[in-house]
Amino acid sequence: MLNLLFIIIGFALLVYGADYLVDGGASLAKKFNVPNMVIGLTIVAFGTSSPELAVNVTAAIGKNSDITLGNVLGSNIFNILLILGVATLFNHLRVKTNTTWVEVPLALLSAFLVFVLAGDAFIDNRAPSVIGRIDGIVLLMFFVVFLAYNLHLIKSGTTDETFETKNLSAYKSLIFIVLGLAMLIGGGKLIVYSASEMARALGISERIIALTIVSIGTSLPELATSIIAVRKNNVDIAIGNVVGSNIFNIFFILGVSAVINPVTIGTGSMVDLLVNIFSGLLLFLFIFTGKGRKIETGEGIVFILLYLSYIVYLIIG
Repeated sequence: MLNLLFIIIGFALLVYGADYLVDGGASLAKKFNVPNMVIGLTIVAFGTSSPELAVNVTAAIGKNSDITLGNVLGSNIFNILLILGVATLFNHLRVKTNTTWVEVPLALLSAFLVFVLAGDAFIDNRAPSVIGRIDGIVLLMFFVVFLAYNLHLIKSGTTDETFETKNLSAYKSLIFIVLGLAMLIGGGKLIVYSASEMARALGISERIIALTIVSIGTSLPELATSIIAVRKNNVDIAIGNVVGSNIFNIFFILGVSAVINPVTIGTGSMVDLLVNIFSGLLLFLFIFTGKGRKIETGEGIVFILLYLSYIVYLIIG
């Protein structure tokens, strides 16, 4: 129970730390006349994913491969199956053309790519399976392509997304940045340490803790953002937020983690990699069922039931 309390405190530090980092960084960048689109593409995008990044960097430094991979895969599966599933209970999710033909396929490609990179034993009959530093560099190269694509969308006016920045003094902005980084580092360390201790105390693997408690906690900001967006009828933001987060998680966060320290793949993780592919493939197929490109409530309920089944499988297994 004490470890669970520490994990909850760690999540709180991550959420508030990310807010402070984004507010301080965006405000300081604005004072140096950095274009709004660059602020949104870099500081805001990196800041909103900083909880997952903080946990993964901490886990990578500590050579906790199960937490490193489990947090990324668990977050991606949670994003599609539960966040989009819950979002459809409030409204149908209409999908833009760019999201349908570029972003969703790119997210699906990332799922297939990480499966191939992690499949040394499964594909090449070579054990142990490892996502090495070269693999991490490959993932980061794909991330650069994704950044270039987003920059093109913003410059061409294809996206109407705007980013609000707080008007803070330079001194206060620096305090926010330092405080945000300190909270992210502290929260990440607290979560990784407590998750490892909880796994030992309960006699279960760190992989299960990472796929459930850790990944769900780091994905709560995306859940809140998507539900708020759908209730305000901004359904494009809801699905774009989820798909973009999944691409970011694999190409950047897992890429950085592998460069810091190679990620060893446990035998059970191959199932998680396949579930990650299946959820992305199902999302792509559901877009084209029914009339128009949208995900309806019935399909969202299927997502939710599949996620609950996956959690039951993890617990029983």
